[in-house]
Amino acid sequence: MKRCLTLAVLVLAAVSCGGGRGQKADGAQADSLATVQADAPQTPVVDTAAALRTRSHLPEEPVFEIVTTMGTIRVKLYKDTPKHRNNFTKLALTHFYDGLLFHRVVDGFIIQGGDPYTRDTSRIEEWGEGGPGYNIDAEILPEHIHKKGALVAARRGDLANPMKESSGSQFYIVQNEEECKHLDGHDTVFGETVGGLGVIDRIARVKTDRKGRPLKPVIITRIRPNEEMNRRALEAETHPLEEPDIPVTVDAREEEEVTRLQVQEKIDSSVLRGRKLKHRE
Repeated sequence: MKRCLTLAVLVLAAVSCGGGRGQKADGAQADSLATVQADAPQTPVVDTAAALRTRSHLPEEPVFEIVTTMGTIRVKLYKDTPKHRNNFTKLALTHFYDGLLFHRVVDGFIIQGGDPYTRDTSRIEEWGEGGPGYNIDAEILPEHIHKKGALVAARRGDLANPMKESSGSQFYIVQNEEECKHLDGHDTVFGETVGGLGVIDRIARVKTDRKGRPLKPVIITRIRPNEEMNRRALEAETHPLEEPDIPVTVDAREEEEVTRLQVQEKIDSSVLRGRKLKHRE
């Protein structure tokens, strides 16, 4: 009987220990899956981004502030590049950009950021290759050019990317429009700088290594909507001002002709009255 009891206790102990090891293994497996899922390609949900914009009370062309360790750049997103506008809005409002770096800075050309790999200095050789796991369809329009302060989606080259799809998160801002003219029609310009052009110049002039990486990190601390500017724009969209009555003006030639006709009419009238008087006599 004692032997049976002893064997039972030993079996129960073994099952208990085995269960503990199994639970730990399952936990490790869950962590592994979570890592894989985080790195897996994602599909941008444009409707969700549009819903975020609506819930955040943003106008069709929202203004965002790119707050950096060297100052704030204020950008307006274009309504006629809705996929890029909605994606940038979604990433900004979900704090995707917080803490990322401007990893490529070329004085006299552009400043570039938005790569999530820049949070990890051990992956420095991969900076410029990261993203949220998806691309954005090109929205290249001839009226949007690479002027100074233009907000442009970064992308891979034509050989690897013949459809000119944009990176899901990386963007660059034009510092020198003359040096960027050749990019018109090749990359999607989806916004422009409306404040902080001097900050762009300041960032562009920092010292870099041979690959354009700033020696002293230039950090994007956050990207957030400018509440006041967006409120005013939203009010203008909701309650557009009535068109003012424009007074009709007469140019000098028309005025001179009107005067001449009036004088001629008086002369004719006077002559006619004179004839009537003579006829009565």
